[in-house]
Amino acid sequence: MTQIRSLAFFICFFAWSTVMNLAFLPFLPFDRKWIVLGQRIWSGGIVFLLRTLCNLKLEIRGEEYLPKGAAIVAAKHQSAFETMIFHLITDDPAIILKKELLSIPVYGWYCRKTKMIAVDRKGHAAALKSMLSQAQQAIEDDRPIVIFPEGTRSPLDEDLPFQPGIAALYTKLQQPVTPVALNTGLFWPRKSFFCRPGVMVIEFLPPIAAGIDRKTFMKELKSRIEDKTEALVAEGREKYL
Repeated sequence: MTQIRSLAFFICFFAWSTVMNLAFLPFLPFDRKWIVLGQRIWSGGIVFLLRTLCNLKLEIRGEEYLPKGAAIVAAKHQSAFETMIFHLITDDPAIILKKELLSIPVYGWYCRKTKMIAVDRKGHAAALKSMLSQAQQAIEDDRPIVIFPEGTRSPLDEDLPFQPGIAALYTKLQQPVTPVALNTGLFWPRKSFFCRPGVMVIEFLPPIAAGIDRKTFMKELKSRIEDKTEALVAEGREKYL
């Protein structure tokens, strides 16, 4: 039954994404707020489909730490779900993503219109400079920056090293960083078309203040994210698996 539900979800997911991509094409020449709205509706529709078809629900914890306006959000990355949900749970996010995504027809156009922060992962110093410039503009526009410090989805129960981008953002922008832990990979695994029923938890943790030294910051960020993620995964296994 879980496999059938998962198949139904992914059929509906691709159909919903196609409809939304086509529906908002006429809004591309106008104010970017319309595309931001479309991304939010799209994300909300995915949450609805997961809950209805897969009995997979979403719980947000630590909402009191959810930043408003200019800030940096550093999230664990276990599942494709994280690339979608921040459109819904943060206000007009500037999500850091790989530059190749901008080449995808329609989807890439929307990413450009909504000023996502595109990074050329092969660009080294030039790529870092470009990322910081785009991030500075997002802060000036009073938008939260969302970054996945590992740079890719991590397998469940693994903690990949954090890439230097998050440290550069923290040092350059002088903004507090809100860590985010989650257990999404337990229910929607990476590189998988299989969704288990249960409750995906995304938890915002107390922010790390601006101004501490780089090494201490990286150690503290990794500790907070990985420790809480481990606890959330253990909780999910005990309750649902």
